[in-house]
Amino acid sequence: MKVTFMGAGSTVFSKNVLGDTMLCDCFHDVEIALYDIDQHRLEESYLLISAMNKSINEGRATVKKYLGVKQRKDALRGADFVVNAIQVGLYDPCTIIDFEIPKKYGLRQTIGDTLGIGGIFRAMRTIHVLKDFAQDIEEVCPDAWFLNYTNPMAMLAGYMQRYTGVKTVGLCHSVQVCVPTILKELDMEEKAEGAIFKIAGINHMAWLLEITDKNGNDLYPEIRRRAKEKNAAEKHKDMVRFDYIDKLGYYCTESSEHNAEYNPFYIKANRDDLIEKFNIPLDEYPRRCINQIEKWQKQKEELMAGGNVQHTRSREYASHIMEAIMTNKPYKIGGNVINHGLISNLPDLACVEVPCLVDANGITPTYVGDLPLQLAAMNASNIYPQMLTIEAAHTRCRETLYQAAMMDPHTGAQLSTDEIVSLCNDLIEAHTNAGYPIF
Repeated sequence: MKVTFMGAGSTVFSKNVLGDTMLCDCFHDVEIALYDIDQHRLEESYLLISAMNKSINEGRATVKKYLGVKQRKDALRGADFVVNAIQVGLYDPCTIIDFEIPKKYGLRQTIGDTLGIGGIFRAMRTIHVLKDFAQDIEEVCPDAWFLNYTNPMAMLAGYMQRYTGVKTVGLCHSVQVCVPTILKELDMEEKAEGAIFKIAGINHMAWLLEITDKNGNDLYPEIRRRAKEKNAAEKHKDMVRFDYIDKLGYYCTESSEHNAEYNPFYIKANRDDLIEKFNIPLDEYPRRCINQIEKWQKQKEELMAGGNVQHTRSREYASHIMEAIMTNKPYKIGGNVINHGLISNLPDLACVEVPCLVDANGITPTYVGDLPLQLAAMNASNIYPQMLTIEAAHTRCRETLYQAAMMDPHTGAQLSTDEIVSLCNDLIEAHTNAGYPIF
């Protein structure tokens, strides 16, 4: 089996996914192709993965590195699985641009990688790269599964599934951590063992629709009571999602700092009282980037200490998907796929996050039916900007990009149509000047 890792310079993440793969009994002899366009980051990852191969796998895997566009087809050739973790433009310059230019218009963000003006422009500059990936995959490994971890998930996975012939699923660990997180935050951890739950919606806004303990007792009444009491009693990091529980009736998968900017409710001009009330960390993603850059050297030294790189299988889906497909041992995931009626009150071409069965037949999504109407409405407010962004990237139409930004709940609530057009033009110019053209 061959696994190609695109964006291998994401060293810690590549360690998790590829370390997980090496720990599978059936994949000790895996061929690993590491691909990146940054020579320094690629070399660091190559040294780390090679050291881990010796430490946990007796050196049985084959690890190779491939640099730049000229070697991309060689990296992909014959792959069974392609894991995508690229970040086009990185923190500097592109994330800085995505945050600083909107600030000039009074538009504030927290994360800016999934929706909002930051997510829209991240999608625009990434889809161009994925189009090239898809052409190469269709030529040199047409049967490969493309496992996408890069954000904005719904836009990228949606593009790949609608406009390429590549077998694609979008993967995010927010589904895995949703139930443990809410039960821990509400001091209900004893209910976690054997809990039965159902999650569906869209990436970063999939809903915990049902949850019972191992005896079938509905946990939601207690969850709703405790969440309301906690929001009233103390400041904590998950106040937006607890407000969702209070006002919408349900908890969702991704964090409060993300969800603060997926709607018009919490981040408003001249409403710092709301920022304070819901404990919203503005500019959170740039802070994380800066901290990660500062910590990386120390992390690298710790990981590489003496060449003894250890690993314990992580919660990421990728290795489990590979194992299920190659061995026909069934496994269930939360996957991002084109709707096609799976969630019956969301658009047919939306990219939705639903339970999927994985086995030798590949990845098979399951039918969900209608979401509660208020949850479908929240999802739809994100879906239409996502679909417009995909169309803007596919057609290279500037007007469609403007419309995507206009329909974004947070952007549209803060700016006029003329201001949105001007903001988009400024972002297009800045990214182009930085070497990452949008069109």
